[in-house]
Amino acid sequence: MKNKALKRLIFGLVALPVCFSLFSFTLLPTTKNDTLVNSGFKLKTIIIDPGHGGKPTGTGHFSHGASGSFSTERGVTLAIALKLQKAVEKELNNVKAVLTRTNEDDVSWERRSEIANENKGDLFISLHCNSLSDRRVREVVGHKHGRAIYRSVSVPNRSGKGVLLLVYGLHRSREEEKAISKNQLEDSGGESEGDGAEMNAGLDPNDPESIILINQYKSKFRQRSIHLATLLNTEFTETDGRPSEGIREQGVLVLCHSAMPAVLVETGYINNPDDEEYLNSDKGQDEIVDSIIRALKNYKDDVEQVAK
Repeated sequence: MKNKALKRLIFGLVALPVCFSLFSFTLLPTTKNDTLVNSGFKLKTIIIDPGHGGKPTGTGHFSHGASGSFSTERGVTLAIALKLQKAVEKELNNVKAVLTRTNEDDVSWERRSEIANENKGDLFISLHCNSLSDRRVREVVGHKHGRAIYRSVSVPNRSGKGVLLLVYGLHRSREEEKAISKNQLEDSGGESEGDGAEMNAGLDPNDPESIILINQYKSKFRQRSIHLATLLNTEFTETDGRPSEGIREQGVLVLCHSAMPAVLVETGYINNPDDEEYLNSDKGQDEIVDSIIRALKNYKDDVEQVAK
């Protein structure tokens, strides 16, 4: 062991229970509270990521996101994110909220992850709007020799409704390991009071001790991601009465490249007329923000409590 602090941290992390299957799955189970022995960790910084954006001046490419009949994903997610930032800093004591974008200009997923890691985020919440692709159907356009003539046409699919929670997939674990190694093990600041507070500068990510730490951070971050997603899903369904497609794992790059617990929230289907109205209304946006805040308060209590 390099030092006593590292030894204590490894022993503390190893105590973390394994909370997920080694195999890929779609619907994730409810997880138990984090039983990591608390070493004074405080939730201090939440990264809020409004998905997508418009074309920045002077650039040729942007990720425009989904669209409804009168609104866009980039506009809806920014409106919710700005309200959520204010609510976090008002409702959660001593917690700062950092936005990955503050206007409609798009930000690459790489830069979003960088912002999260540069600000030493303790939690990453990415806000999005869902949408379904058009369906291809066959329709009769005439008859010839007594036989129907068909053609394929696209028909809008507006059947999607409600929320969906995503956590990063296990097949992205290598990318997550690199992010953890860079932002937890190689951080030379040494001033963070978060989960990496006892890490020393200059640890070799190829060293067996560091590999143990990376794996334990990975398990802990995944456990906490699923736990937050579960809390969010409960608030959306039981408090707001909204439909939900549950919690799924997916290879979302912005999640696995952010070295912290991370959840992507699909706030609703923007191409569904009812959901689009809800997502653009003050009532709908306020309910979404309030539900996220309630979940965050419960999450904060859980991760800051001393295990008994």
